[in-house]
Amino acid sequence: MGKTAGRERAAYRCEECGLEVAKWVGRCPECQAWGTITELGGRPGITVSAGPVSAPARPIAEVPAQGAAHRPTGIPELDRVLGGGLVPGSVVLLAGEPGVGKSTLLVTAAARVAQSGRRCLVVTGEESAAQVRLRAGRIDALADELYLAAETDLAAVLGHLDAVSPEVLVVDSVQTIGSSSVDGTSGGVAQVREVAAVLTRVAKERGIATVLVGHVTKEGSIAGPRVLEHLVDVVLHFEGDRHSRLRLVRTVKNRYGPADEVGCFDLTDGGIVGLPDPSGLFLSRMSDPVPGTCVTVAMEGRRALLTEVQALVAKSNSPAPRRTTSGLDAARVAMVLAVVERRGRITLGANDVFAATVGGVRLVEPAADLAVALAVAGALRDRPLPGDLVAIGEVSLSGEIRPVGAIVARLQEAARLGFRRALVPAGTSVSIEGMRIIDVADLGAALLVLNDSVSTPRPTNVVHLEVVH
Repeated sequence: MGKTAGRERAAYRCEECGLEVAKWVGRCPECQAWGTITELGGRPGITVSAGPVSAPARPIAEVPAQGAAHRPTGIPELDRVLGGGLVPGSVVLLAGEPGVGKSTLLVTAAARVAQSGRRCLVVTGEESAAQVRLRAGRIDALADELYLAAETDLAAVLGHLDAVSPEVLVVDSVQTIGSSSVDGTSGGVAQVREVAAVLTRVAKERGIATVLVGHVTKEGSIAGPRVLEHLVDVVLHFEGDRHSRLRLVRTVKNRYGPADEVGCFDLTDGGIVGLPDPSGLFLSRMSDPVPGTCVTVAMEGRRALLTEVQALVAKSNSPAPRRTTSGLDAARVAMVLAVVERRGRITLGANDVFAATVGGVRLVEPAADLAVALAVAGALRDRPLPGDLVAIGEVSLSGEIRPVGAIVARLQEAARLGFRRALVPAGTSVSIEGMRIIDVADLGAALLVLNDSVSTPRPTNVVHLEVVH
């Protein structure tokens, strides 16, 4: 009797993560979201009978693959992160902070697609049609097949789809569109889920490539229910610093291509343009070596980017010396400084240490540890590293230089830009034409390079792009 009564009790489910609980609570115990627990309708245990199928099942080899073919957008860097372009019927979610350039990029992409003869519809819920028209004129993104509508109602958006019949749809943004059939305000959990579900279903039924613009929270995650990321086919993150023109589009999820690609863009007054070869963007302009600088090679997705790490060590006037970083993980830099002081026998206790990257790039991977250590040691000893040297390796707490991934791609990119020497972890059996590979087993062996360094100028074939800070 007790078990039967337990099964008949009303169940509740979290709209954010899908967790089912026996009673209502204000905060989900799984995802810690507030106000997302709702009652499930119906009784548990109801069976569903078989019904008609939309299409008969076929052997997988007989299913045509043309429906998943990519169609380029006209922006190579955007096509790179999409896996080749937009797939008819696919739904792409592009998320980023306000003002980073999401609308500018998508209006430009829609104009390029429209100029190729495919009809595009841009639905804006955040700006008026006149505002978008002014931006499009400024960035030369006007085309006869590019249609624009300012709507915030889902039914009106579907009406525009019937009237225009586009091949590509851009909705800016999904949080501003609401449905009258669902309770709650626009941008709420229920509204965002309903709008995304309806637009996804329409995109699949009509073969419309759809791009949804999404907001992000203060923590940098996509705003709205987690189910939003599961509904769409591709999730892209648009990253960039307000004080820099550099913009990165990073793939988080992609059902039609690689999920680890990164596209580089330059945001200018005339619009946003792709950077097919951004190497050298994160290096300083000084040709002669300077104490406290070291070049490493970072991997952004599948792309190798040369990045310069700079350090400044100055005597501190405070009983608690400062440790300041910019573009680097502060916790990891603190760990590297401790290893340098203990394993490298370098005293840093009474000095302020400042470490930063060049060009606004952010380095979080362990492969930059060795470059940070050498830059700090060089700044303290006032000895520059050779200008044609790159340092790649993870520094462990024991002082060991540990291997990192994609070492061949990193070294090939450095050699292409004229660097002729590379410090790599011991045991790296790689041969790169025109480059001397120096194996170092621990931090002590790496620091010997400072003692034997010769003032070698920086390679001159590195192309620089001016970035305004």
